[in-house]
Amino acid sequence: MNCRFCNTSLENVFVDLGFAPPSNSYLTIEDLKKGESYYPLKVYSCDKCKLVQLDEFKKATEIFSEEYAYFSSMSRSWLAHSKDYVAKMVQDYGIGKDSLVTEIASNDGYLLQYFKEAGVTVLGIEPSESTARVSRKKGIETVIDFFGEKLATELANAGKKSDLVLGNNVLAHVPDIVDFVKGIKLLLKDDGIVTMEFPHLLQLIKHNQFDTIYHEHFSYLSFTTVYEIFKKEGIELFHVEEIPTHGGSLRIFGKQNLNSSLTRRKSVDRVLNLEDTEGINTKSYYTGFQNRVESVKFDFIEFLLKAKKDGKKVAGYGAAAKGNTLLNYSGVKSDLIEFVVDAAPLKQNKFLPGSHIPIVKEHVLKDQKPDYIIIFPWNIKKEIIHQLEYAKDWEAKFVIFIPELTIV
Repeated sequence: MNCRFCNTSLENVFVDLGFAPPSNSYLTIEDLKKGESYYPLKVYSCDKCKLVQLDEFKKATEIFSEEYAYFSSMSRSWLAHSKDYVAKMVQDYGIGKDSLVTEIASNDGYLLQYFKEAGVTVLGIEPSESTARVSRKKGIETVIDFFGEKLATELANAGKKSDLVLGNNVLAHVPDIVDFVKGIKLLLKDDGIVTMEFPHLLQLIKHNQFDTIYHEHFSYLSFTTVYEIFKKEGIELFHVEEIPTHGGSLRIFGKQNLNSSLTRRKSVDRVLNLEDTEGINTKSYYTGFQNRVESVKFDFIEFLLKAKKDGKKVAGYGAAAKGNTLLNYSGVKSDLIEFVVDAAPLKQNKFLPGSHIPIVKEHVLKDQKPDYIIIFPWNIKKEIIHQLEYAKDWEAKFVIFIPELTIV
């Protein structure tokens, strides 16, 4: 395997999580009678450009299919985050009724709906038909396709060059990140702005967030590496913000390199220096993560075995890809966790890949009254604990395993 940015041969294993089925491939009861395909979850770090990456064992076209079951609008906190972003871009960067805003990986229209409400012309690009259909029902023009240089050329030729191109949690999802950034360069107006949000590799390592590793995340990104990728393709990153989403993310701001109307801010050098100080440019920074991952795995298994021996009932909340990584890496099945609650209708009455734990509606939680509720999407744990506050009536306890075992 060669680095998807600099083409250097990859030899350094950052972490090996064994084999797992695709994290968002939820199963029907008929699927349980068939075999499942498992793929390696072995992540490498590049000696030269320091891009941390997973090989494309499962094709993106198969992962983001018409049955893709992740809908962004299911999280109230994520909707609030999106609404705040829209207000910021309108106020700080003059995005208005004369602007065209294009979102790459627009999902179910969770964010573009707020630009639309403000009278801004919007365009969504979304490869998953299941989510794009919902977006279109909201009146949002949506192209169902994968984004890259080819699609960007078609859109630019059709007069769709954009004042703002944005993408939230998509940069890590593209197998050809260079082609993706080339596309952004083509789609962006001469005086346009691009913003991208992605989980920060620095936080992944610092807080042991290994469960964010799964097959649809092809890259794990530092600002240093992303800065170089965009620079190589003619986009200058002039600003960066550290934001709390997904356990600690970055929001980058870029412009065409010939656009002199926007000047480089101190934030760029601050984050570059932060990463350098932390050691992100050294080979040693990427060693030792495996041991920390294994510690969480052992605590997870020990907790579940003790609960089982003590006659306690354990359930989960959130049929999230994060949880599927943890479950499959640990080898946990439905004999240790009875069910998982999820609000997404497309997930309900199905089964988690690999572990085959049933996914149910929330009323089952109230009926069964489990002693422990494991929160798999730990990044929105406050929202979930508040939502399930009624579980305190039967003295249920909430459990989180990332970055370490915590019982609330």
